[in-house]
Amino acid sequence: MIGWVHGRLLAKHPPQLLLDVRGVGYEMEAPMTTFYTLPEVGEEVSLFAHQLVREAAEQLYAFATERERDLFRMLLRVNGVGAKLALTILSGMDAAAFARCVSEGDTASLAKLPGIGRKTAERLVVEMRDRLDHTPIAAPANHPSGPGTLGPPADPVREAVGALISLGLKPQEASRQVQAISCEGLACEEIVRRALQTLVR
Repeated sequence: MIGWVHGRLLAKHPPQLLLDVRGVGYEMEAPMTTFYTLPEVGEEVSLFAHQLVREAAEQLYAFATERERDLFRMLLRVNGVGAKLALTILSGMDAAAFARCVSEGDTASLAKLPGIGRKTAERLVVEMRDRLDHTPIAAPANHPSGPGTLGPPADPVREAVGALISLGLKPQEASRQVQAISCEGLACEEIVRRALQTLVR
């Protein structure tokens, strides 16, 4: 089981990233909370990892902090929550915000995340409350590095729409959320961040 990786960042196109680890390229998926902390392409980075092995495929997931990965693993144990939905949850709010929603029974905020309806939000509150009470996940995060300073890609708006679709939004909804934002001069990660913030308000 791969639990941690260190290498050179070759590419990042939310939610996918490519990491060169001693000459081997690792394709990984990560929540937006991790993308916000990534350095520029070409620089080295250390990430916590979760390896998911299925009959048809093998997938690596990357996280900026161990706490973020722990929450991802807890979410996978919730009935009806798969890896894609777990990434969507972590992309829409950080671990502390999620823990607060669970402890306060704030199903309304959870239900605003893509792919989560009222019943799933209620299930998350019920099944996660006891687990979170026994973990330090709700503590403030200390990321190992600040937000990445990658310059705007060729078409950050198109990449942001693609990232939102990957996170569970329908194409029309993803386009509508991005069009509602003043995107001029913004990198893809910042556009996605603002779109997700708008969704959960």
